[in-house]
Amino acid sequence: MKWEKLKPPEPDDPMCCCECDTYKYRCCCDCEDLDEAFSSWLKEKPPSCGLQSPVFETMIDSLEISMIPALLLLPLLLRAAALHYLLGAVILTALPGLVLSYYHTTHRRKRRTLFFLTLALYSLAYMYYLFVTEILPRGDVSPLQTCAVTTGMILTVASLVHTKRGPGFVTASLHKANPTHSDGSIQSTASGETGPQSATEKWTLCPVCKIMRPPRAGHCRTCGSCVQRLDHHCVWINSCVGQANHRSFLQTLCVFVLTSVYGIGLVLRSLCPRQSLMTALFYCPGVYSQPSTALCFTCCWYSTIITAGLFYLLVAQVVSISFNVTGREAQLALRNKKGQRRLWGIAIDTGEYSRGFYRNWVEFLTMTDSSASLHSSPTDLV
Repeated sequence: MKWEKLKPPEPDDPMCCCECDTYKYRCCCDCEDLDEAFSSWLKEKPPSCGLQSPVFETMIDSLEISMIPALLLLPLLLRAAALHYLLGAVILTALPGLVLSYYHTTHRRKRRTLFFLTLALYSLAYMYYLFVTEILPRGDVSPLQTCAVTTGMILTVASLVHTKRGPGFVTASLHKANPTHSDGSIQSTASGETGPQSATEKWTLCPVCKIMRPPRAGHCRTCGSCVQRLDHHCVWINSCVGQANHRSFLQTLCVFVLTSVYGIGLVLRSLCPRQSLMTALFYCPGVYSQPSTALCFTCCWYSTIITAGLFYLLVAQVVSISFNVTGREAQLALRNKKGQRRLWGIAIDTGEYSRGFYRNWVEFLTMTDSSASLHSSPTDLV
């Protein structure tokens, strides 16, 4: 197979050496599995790569050690940050940088990782544990407020579980179940699109999966599958956000942000009852006099940093939905210079699917996963 014979992939699907037979030692590729690396190693003599072999490099890349930092280092770092406010400022400033560097590493290599999901769940559980063991005994929180925080925790986890059920993968039976026209266009009623423009759009062939996919679907390199109405691959849930789970993903963000802001407010009112919330977050006299109060105050800052990042993601999602643009479509529009930045660059308006604020939200809230409505055989399941 030669490069010229391959169908050029879409802009969001860069060519990988695993899809080209001209690359002899494919075990060097970051997206190869460990078993395929060993298979290539046993069948052919590997090239000389100095002291490190391709199989060794692949083994290092495939080790899943992402749960260790979240489970061990996070409590130690937070307790160290609670020793002094200067030390806390250094640690809380370095933590986002370390997380972002790990994100860029996994995103560049198109790897699935449990680091961010583990960090999110463990942080949520650890903050609630400190709230119950350190704040409730102080007697400043009423039972009704405790129930509100607990309900928010439960709803956040339940929404996350519902989001993890799947983004709506494209299957081969999906194209067969939709009526096609002689010109190759298709009625997009099953994919949740309505209107004269979506009714004449053509299905496209994925250059990687080799299956027909509906309009607005995209291929995720990290998951290795095509997703209906692909928005983006979210590292915090270790899954794609697509047509089937986009609403529950938005719900998870809303519940988490509201619960986190409410919980931070309760903790600050308990630690600094004479200060307003914004003032207490920056100036709380005597909070470092006791280790327990210093730890709770440090965790408030840690929760504030996480909440601020997810709040920005929530705002970006709401604005994109208002313009009826997915994250994948926004990236392609910027790459092809077809989109316009709106609202200080938060939203990218392509003008392709937008039909007004109200109708865009109605379409988003009423869209259904077309693959879930198909009564197919077990072989069609993803």
